[in-house]
Amino acid sequence: MAKGTLVQKIIAAHLISGDPATDTQLQIKIDQTLTQDATGTMAYLELEAMKTPQVATELSVSYVDHNMMQNGPENRNDHLYLQSVAAEKGVIFSPPGNGICHQLHLERFGKPGKTLIGSDSHTPTGGGIGMIAIGAGGLDVALAMAGQPFTIPTPRIIGVKLTGKLRPWVAAKDVILKLLSILTTKGNVGAIVEYFGDGVKDLSVPQRATITNMGAELGVTTSVFPSDERPQYSTFSVKESFTQSLQEQLGYRNLTEHQYAVASFIIGSLDDDGYLRRSIDSIVDDLSFRANVETDEEEVLAMLKIIQEFDPAGVGARDLRECLLLQIRYFRKTPEVVNATKILTHHFNEFTNKHFQKIMNRMGITE
Repeated sequence: MAKGTLVQKIIAAHLISGDPATDTQLQIKIDQTLTQDATGTMAYLELEAMKTPQVATELSVSYVDHNMMQNGPENRNDHLYLQSVAAEKGVIFSPPGNGICHQLHLERFGKPGKTLIGSDSHTPTGGGIGMIAIGAGGLDVALAMAGQPFTIPTPRIIGVKLTGKLRPWVAAKDVILKLLSILTTKGNVGAIVEYFGDGVKDLSVPQRATITNMGAELGVTTSVFPSDERPQYSTFSVKESFTQSLQEQLGYRNLTEHQYAVASFIIGSLDDDGYLRRSIDSIVDDLSFRANVETDEEEVLAMLKIIQEFDPAGVGARDLRECLLLQIRYFRKTPEVVNATKILTHHFNEFTNKHFQKIMNRMGITE
């Protein structure tokens, strides 16, 4: 494997076992995983079979973007299972309608220098921002979520030097199509393509991601671009409103018509920032007088608890303390997270007043 390349540096930083100079296979640590619903259901069943209480990765995301609602209940049942197992294992859940997994992951979770494997063939899209992003089987992804290393062939690095700028009417796709005409689809298994040169700086992130996405057609393990010294910021439109997103997530819960009406009313009572600032008893009264739905505080609280499991994390919180507790419950239960939970639960007033030394003394912890 060539030395001094971006690929070599990332692999060296994640190497678990194997010598790139002598071994034909290497085992590397995986930072992030992604799954989609067509392949993710089996991956999470395998993860559960491993008796793994929480995912061991820095970040794992379960996207629902392939099998949409159909005449039968099968897809919906899969989606409900994926949502429940995500909440249990500390996985971020992306419900139907959020968007396509590889593009969303690039925009929201991608980070240069990290390793990513996904049970989707378009996972190499992440290489557009300097990740080693590899498409893999569901079992490989499940093992990575359980903290096991991922095995790759010691890569032959194919360097592609880009110069100049794209001419008018020339798209990023033309770059990878030209490379495909040169390298063809044969003889590239186990290789990683690394792009470099002055031409890189004039390519936007979407253009680079298009090139690395289609790199799979070469048969290579993945493709990667270097990240910029100054990050690019791209904007994207939100296709659905906050309320619509919550209503759609509500539709994937097994609720009676009565429970759905109560939960839907609670969603409509949320402020724009996602907080519920109305009292529970006032919601009970309004449901009775305005919606002709008889309920009680116990049922409203039960429906609120369901809403608080929705994306984004923290929605439905009634105050800052509850919002923070809702957000950190999806983190891996590291000692730091356990201590943070205790602080928010038992020492929130001291925390907001910045009495940190008092908290440390009471909990017996140090900096």
